[in-house]
Amino acid sequence: MLYSTTTATKKVARLKKRIRAVQGGSSASKTVSILLYLIARAQTDETPTLTSIVSESLPHLKQGAMLDFLNIMQTHDYFEDARWYKSHPSTYTFETGSKIEFFSIGEPKKVRGPRRDRLFINEANNTPFESFEQLEIRTNELVYLDWNPTNEFWFYTDVKDKRDDVDHITLTYKDNEALGESIVQSLEQRMNRKEWWKVYGLGQLGEVEGKIYTDWQIIDDLPVMAELKGYGMDFGYSNDPTSIIAIYYLDGGYIIDEKLYMKGLSNKQLADTLLALPTGLVIADSAEPKSIDEIRSYGINIIGAEKGKDSVTHGIQLVQDQKISVTARSVNVIKEYRNYLWKVDKDGRVLNEPEHQWSHSMDAIRYRMSSLLKEKERKAVTYYPKRHDYISPPVIKQDEKPQAFTRYIK
Repeated sequence: MLYSTTTATKKVARLKKRIRAVQGGSSASKTVSILLYLIARAQTDETPTLTSIVSESLPHLKQGAMLDFLNIMQTHDYFEDARWYKSHPSTYTFETGSKIEFFSIGEPKKVRGPRRDRLFINEANNTPFESFEQLEIRTNELVYLDWNPTNEFWFYTDVKDKRDDVDHITLTYKDNEALGESIVQSLEQRMNRKEWWKVYGLGQLGEVEGKIYTDWQIIDDLPVMAELKGYGMDFGYSNDPTSIIAIYYLDGGYIIDEKLYMKGLSNKQLADTLLALPTGLVIADSAEPKSIDEIRSYGINIIGAEKGKDSVTHGIQLVQDQKISVTARSVNVIKEYRNYLWKVDKDGRVLNEPEHQWSHSMDAIRYRMSSLLKEKERKAVTYYPKRHDYISPPVIKQDEKPQAFTRYIK
């Protein structure tokens, strides 16, 4: 299906000022509309230009704006493999000689590097203001920004009302006529969630209520000294992805590293994925004992997660109490972390139950983290020492009780 002209694409194309800011809700076609405009400009340039498309990390780019770019090019039969330079920075050269390149904010040499003609910062709310400034002053013609307005950031405080060269529009799902009816219905079922609907439905600045996890840090890569503590796994197939995450420990905190996030995989394929990873205990969703047994038959050390009354909320609390970092390549984990919310009833009250939509890697993390932390709790056992615990038992004065202490069980 070709990418069609929508209200969103028309609004984006009508922007004229240097800074072109596009905020909007879920499924509003912000990124695709900007890409369609930039591709059209590159195809019709009379003089070759350079456009840089930038985001918070390379994995985020590859699964986001770069993937959308390639889909547009291939769907419309624009794409020629010989014109696509896959190595870093990935660059497409058009017949006009114009180029579109992709790189991440985490690359200082590129951020402070050569000039360009056009710039697109995807999900600008995850970009530091300093990086925006360094990129913007090295851009000749125009700068596009897009984001979901989940919270106030530098655009609102340092750009919007401080400059006279800013166009600022808001897009919603209603501006995207190409959107499937099932997605429209899914969005509109959340109208009763006042703050959620304000941000994701209406595209207006707000604070999404009911966010489950906070203060996780995103790190560039997995430290060499990090100790693998095993894997968490949440099953999916047709409608939901299967998520496999690795958990590491370093300096009093835990590091999350995404290993798999994909639909349609058989148990044999999941076992092959796990066999290719460093050996570690896998804690999986115990609601699928048959799948666990089959995966175990291929030589995987896998068991089901402990479940019971309040196990979900208790597990979430255990995870939130830890210092958590996530590798930048864990794109789906980061996306779910930012969108993992408590359910809200028809009256707008936040419930003590997570929403399902963004729960897959979050569940996988909880399975292994809960197991790890419970193991840690069980290791600390307080008791009174007995004579046989010592080579030379301590002398206890008359009428004096022995002092309790903590022994760590190996």
